[in-house]
Amino acid sequence: MAAGVGPGEQPPPLPPPALKSRCAQGSRGAQPLDSWKEERTRSEEDNELHLPSLAAAYTTILRALGEDPERQGLLKTPWRAATAMQFFTKGYQETITDVLNDAIFDEDHDEMVIVKDIDTFSLCEHHLVPFVGKVHIGYLPNKRVLGLSKLARIVEIYSRRLQVQERLTKQIAVAITEALQPAGVGVVIEATHMCMVMRGVQKMNSKTVTSTMLGVFREDPKTREEFLTLIRS
Repeated sequence: MAAGVGPGEQPPPLPPPALKSRCAQGSRGAQPLDSWKEERTRSEEDNELHLPSLAAAYTTILRALGEDPERQGLLKTPWRAATAMQFFTKGYQETITDVLNDAIFDEDHDEMVIVKDIDTFSLCEHHLVPFVGKVHIGYLPNKRVLGLSKLARIVEIYSRRLQVQERLTKQIAVAITEALQPAGVGVVIEATHMCMVMRGVQKMNSKTVTSTMLGVFREDPKTREEFLTLIRS
């Protein structure tokens, strides 16, 4: 007999198991986001399935803020906000292999390749407010090069997730390293965080700069300095 249950009484039902995305099942124990061959954790089917509950959550938020979700200007806001949030985090639906498989080329080029001033928009995972800025990427090829637009796509995939800037910087560098096996990779991000501008210390002109240097970019000061000089020019 279950503890606290009297004679003739039925024990309370067990709580249902926690729901998991179909795409996330089987990933227990994996290091999150440390490999360019990671599994996607959300699908289009997941979006359709969870959109009503996400919109309902926004309705609850509006009421908790003292607003009336039934007034004309807010009638469709929960649905709009839910679809917008799914778009802001669409990186969970994509993997690096989706964009890189047909864009890695054998090429006898051993000079630095740089793509700078890539726009990035992401959501701070601590406050769910945006941080926006620029990403600068450089790598030293090792007989293989990547289609230039794919560097921007890598940035897009990782930035369209709940993030901290430090992790985003490293994820981009590690993905390029694992996909290309270059001699080295350097990534620098400069961003303005709305959690510092709109709330908290409210410092309008502050910027956060993070960098990740791998391979010769980390080991050779001259290579690193060349990269940093070129992205500033």
